[in-house]
Amino acid sequence: MNHDPYTYVTLTMAQAKAPRLDVSFHTSDIWIRASVIDQRRPYLTFSASEAQVSFSTTGLGPVTDGDLATAREIYKAAAQYLADCERLHAQQPATGQTAA
Repeated sequence: MNHDPYTYVTLTMAQAKAPRLDVSFHTSDIWIRASVIDQRRPYLTFSASEAQVSFSTTGLGPVTDGDLATAREIYKAAAQYLADCERLHAQQPATGQTAA
């Protein structure tokens, strides 16, 4: 099985349905940035050389209760991802190799 890093981007446009864009990053060569635009609009961006996904507030406007709920879900999912990565990494046999 090949475990080379990659980014997978798919656009699905089915008749009479809204387009769907899927982006999957399967690489450690990713840049993650969070900041605030105009001192009122936070954003979060995940970037690789092949694709970028950005999140910001609803309608690019002021922060809403829904935006806070979304940010909490992102935080919770990121914490779970970190915990899973740390647990699985600790269970792997030491090979002296690192994956990109």
